[in-house]
Amino acid sequence: MAQCEGELLCYSCFYALPEGCIAAVISLTSPRDACRMAAVSRVFRSAADSDSVWEGFLPSDYQDVIARSEDGVPALLDSLSKKQLYLRLADRPLLIDGGTKSFWLDKLSGKKCCMVAARNLTIVWSDTPTYWKWTSMQESRFPEVAELITVCWLEIRGKLKTSSLSLGTNYVAYLIFKMTEDAYGFYNSVDASLDISGRRTEKRTVYLEPAETQRRRHQILPWRFGHIRRNLQPSPQLSIPREEEEEDQHSKQRSDGWLEMKIGEFFTQNEDDAEVEMSMLETEAGNWKGGLIVEGIEIRPKAISL
Repeated sequence: MAQCEGELLCYSCFYALPEGCIAAVISLTSPRDACRMAAVSRVFRSAADSDSVWEGFLPSDYQDVIARSEDGVPALLDSLSKKQLYLRLADRPLLIDGGTKSFWLDKLSGKKCCMVAARNLTIVWSDTPTYWKWTSMQESRFPEVAELITVCWLEIRGKLKTSSLSLGTNYVAYLIFKMTEDAYGFYNSVDASLDISGRRTEKRTVYLEPAETQRRRHQILPWRFGHIRRNLQPSPQLSIPREEEEEDQHSKQRSDGWLEMKIGEFFTQNEDDAEVEMSMLETEAGNWKGGLIVEGIEIRPKAISL
């Protein structure tokens, strides 16, 4: 009984604090916790929704980033409260730097996220209409995407300064792309690489084809050729997926209709302005391939299991 009375007294004392003190306490939590606290009572809602709380959840350079966005957007965002601005940046990415990058916030943590548009990547032969073409797609956030006509040498590279991201954060880089209905030649593995200013390099072997597509192809091949297949020798260039490889080595479907392929992970050191170089290469097999649509390379915080 005495313990319950003590808890009630402590609860009442907390409610008696000035709203500014409650806001100061909430600002030490997270955006997710602040939204939860806003549902507790009117006093908590007023404090949890205050500009002083959400200003702390926004990146310190958010005004500079917004100033790099499209015409008219900075003026629109000036009319929002800091909480509204935070949610706007989390739900609707901004196009910045002339439409060559996209910026938004991770909704749970407030960490910066970025996508480098295909136009801002180095794609070998992308300036040759015989091999690549630049086109627009309604489902893309960028004015242009790169569509592969046909090549036997696939090389895609991108760069980004860590100062564009949140410091002290684990990030993952992904190639964001689609495959046309008549895409072909992507059964071979691709070399994914991530380098941070020459200090650390991560290399991975991945497949742009989703695991299900690759499994289906290997199931259909024997059925089509019947008894002839026993006279066929497996091609050294064809890689049959194994279950233990699929989780991390194959592209995955996103909720926005695009596919993503993990390139690698890296950590942004505090007070560091390193350059992250990301690449996807398929240059050794020599087979022709086509039907790949590249939107860009996305860099977002590594998901944390809650």
